Amino acid sequence: MKIGVRAGLLLGSAVLLAGCSGFWDLPTSSSTTTGGSGTTDSSGVFYVLDQTTSEIVGYSISSGTLQTVSGTPSTLAAEPICIAIAPGGGFLYVGTVNGIYLFTIGSAGALSVGNGGNPISSDIPSAMQVSGSWLVDAFINSSGQVQMDAILINSSTGAYAGSGGAPADQTFSIANATVEQGQMVLSPDGDNLFVALGSGGTIVVPFSSSNGSNPLGTTAKTIAALNTGGSALSVGVDPTNRVFYIGETLANSSANSGGLVVYNYSSLSGTPAQISGSPIASGGLSPNAILPIGSGDYVYVANGQGETSAGNIAWFPITASGTTYTIASGSTVASGIYPIGLAEDSDDNFVLAVSTGGSTSSGDPDLDAYTMSSGALTSAITSTTGTDPVGAIAIAALP
Repeated sequence: MKIGVRAGLLLGSAVLLAGCSGFWDLPTSSSTTTGGSGTTDSSGVFYVLDQTTSEIVGYSISSGTLQTVSGTPSTLAAEPICIAIAPGGGFLYVGTVNGIYLFTIGSAGALSVGNGGNPISSDIPSAMQVSGSWLVDAFINSSGQVQMDAILINSSTGAYAGSGGAPADQTFSIANATVEQGQMVLSPDGDNLFVALGSGGTIVVPFSSSNGSNPLGTTAKTIAALNTGGSALSVGVDPTNRVFYIGETLANSSANSGGLVVYNYSSLSGTPAQISGSPIASGGLSPNAILPIGSGDYVYVANGQGETSAGNIAWFPITASGTTYTIASGSTVASGIYPIGLAEDSDDNFVLAVSTGGSTSSGDPDLDAYTMSSGALTSAITSTTGTDPVGAIAIAALP
């Protein structure tokens, strides 16, 4: 099974650690934190995947101070690729080059190994989502097809609950497709999975968690990139299913500009239709991640400006007049080098961003935490998430 790797991103090589000795040992961390706005706000728990150092680190913010969660950082047996948290917040899954591993989430977000430290699946996922009794992953298989596997999980233990060791699956033949790391989202109504496929565009796959044999639809709607040479790097869906978002390179009329393409969710029944103001310049070259915040009033985009330059986080207001939606120009705030992941904490106080730092930078922020005011972001905390370079590639917040 092949791993979808984001074009232009410098990733560490997929080297497995010898055996399982030290799999869950806690390494020495040299996290450095600096303040921004001097906030006294607190957050829910969130987790960062560090690819270069093969670690997962849990954090919370208490009265403006970054705190490390008990049981983290933890060293993984293999290089991590993506992360997913069960909607109930009891289980966390890490997709690696050696399969999918399970953590149970305890008090205050503390992590402990599940399934005896063994992978619950041998899949090597580029992206994952959890819904109901299903863990769904996506990757490019050995035949060059987009493959999505639905892995039945036990709601009490989080482990594999199927028989015969094989997940339910669907494959889709899409030219030039590469599953972008971490870029699968489930619509809030639970009916559709969106997957960013690079130059292959975006696919939308019907999903039904109540289907006991296979929740995945047999056909997918393909949405091509707007312009020749463009790539779909990221996806997002409005929290009330009004619109959905695709971050694409070359999607805006400005030369070499990334764009945010916004479609009416209801138009999925036919030809997807863009809303007023779409596409809009995303604020950088590579719109790597999209975060529609819980209120639905704003959407945030993490933009890379190259592998050695600071990126930014852009925000855009979304307004509605009946069922007519409009996206308008927003503003940006600086981030670390090549921001690649976004999350909103469960207390709705912070937008959180992780940056790979080009996977080679020492001291560049891996983690940025921003406070929100009428959509506008203000830097509150910047931090490394281990001994640089760590290659932070993903972030996920407890619900």
